Amino acid sequence: MASTTTRAVILARQTQVSGPVLEDFAVADIAVPALEVGQLLVRNAYMSVDPSMRGRLEPTEKHYTTNFIVGQPLDGAAIGEVIVSNDERFPVGTHVRHRLGWRELAVVDAASATAVDASVAPLNTWLGILGQTGFTAWAGLLRTGEFRVGETVFVSAAGGAVGSAVGQFARLLGASRVVGSAGGAAKSAMLVDELGFDASFDYRTESGADGLARCAPEGIDVYFDNVGGEQLVAALYALRQNGRVALCGMISNFAADAPKTDTAEAVEDKVAPKQDIGHLIQIVLKRITMRGFIVRDHEDMRPEFERQVSGWLRNGQLVSKDTIVDGLANAPEALLGVMAGRNTGKMLVNVG
Repeated sequence: MASTTTRAVILARQTQVSGPVLEDFAVADIAVPALEVGQLLVRNAYMSVDPSMRGRLEPTEKHYTTNFIVGQPLDGAAIGEVIVSNDERFPVGTHVRHRLGWRELAVVDAASATAVDASVAPLNTWLGILGQTGFTAWAGLLRTGEFRVGETVFVSAAGGAVGSAVGQFARLLGASRVVGSAGGAAKSAMLVDELGFDASFDYRTESGADGLARCAPEGIDVYFDNVGGEQLVAALYALRQNGRVALCGMISNFAADAPKTDTAEAVEDKVAPKQDIGHLIQIVLKRITMRGFIVRDHEDMRPEFERQVSGWLRNGQLVSKDTIVDGLANAPEALLGVMAGRNTGKMLVNVG
């Protein structure tokens, strides 16, 4: 084995309800266990930093994931190179995607690893638009949102990793109009200028209702929701009859005293106002379908997703938006950056 220890980011203390700070994390040396049959030693190249990690930092029980434990390393999606193998399916030199990020070396069960082809697309895209991020956008838009050619799609948190993929997929799959919201003038302009959205609005300066009235005056057919709150309410009124809502996240209502977020990756300094449940009558009046989803329930869609999206990447039809931070020691700062909206597209850490 190349090493008996590795550097990792650990949760040094319990995060407060007000949100994480740098002092909650530490970089420490942890043991690298000896490889058993069916395991791989992987040198991580990139790791993913995701908005969903905010919830895992709290001690409250989760329904579809686990909490981080004080004194233990964090984990999350990563991609790296196999440097020692005890499984013939993954020879040394294979690039694999797995769930033991936040460390330089990882002992990974081969059963939980997925080989990726770096010749098809750059390694970082296998964690972003070709990874779980892009797949979330794909499954949410096509299966949950039941998108059809010629429809108008609205995406909140459209400057983030998932939202930026949703908008581009909708455009490439034949939407008649794609509208996005983002926090800040620069992100809002990027949606149109770089990602091919037809229109966008800055939710910090324009309400969801006003933004949709201006950007989609004839209404919308599909709303891909990353934030909940006021933008969800605005979408319910903008949706046409038989419209659909794909509920991916509601970060604006993360906790009763949580700050309002501009996207699934960003926060503001104001508390999000509670929305009246009476707005849901729009679902009845317009026969709207509103459905939540967890991406892992849709693995049967992944082969077609990877084939189609990798082709768009090769042809230059799709833009992969990433914010890459160098060095494992800077990973906690990258996580805080996601929560403060300092990323455009996918936030990654170049572990090496």
